[in-house]
Amino acid sequence: MADNTYYNPKDLRKFGKITEWSEELGTKFFDYYGKVFEEGALTAREKSLIALAVSHVVKCPYCIDAYTKDGLQRGVTKEEMMEAVHVGAAIESGATLVHGVQMMNKHDKLSM
Repeated sequence: MADNTYYNPKDLRKFGKITEWSEELGTKFFDYYGKVFEEGALTAREKSLIALAVSHVVKCPYCIDAYTKDGLQRGVTKEEMMEAVHVGAAIESGATLVHGVQMMNKHDKLSM
């Protein structure tokens, strides 16, 4: 069976080419992106774990691949990776469920 997927893993290597269609904005994005991932109050390792969790929440297979690899290179364990994914999932689930309050309020208002 072929390894055909909607997302081609090889496309991640083409990401830098986005500047070809919009040089100014692409360059600004990559400058910003590079600055964000510099060591600061958070270590590069911590930022990699955050990026991995967010990658799952926004469901970006390219980012998942990139930050799994990046995390491995930074010594992040599989347990740490999965825990970060669970943190992202919990926040995403909570954000969905808390909107249930809006539904409850609307229901109560309309049911009066």
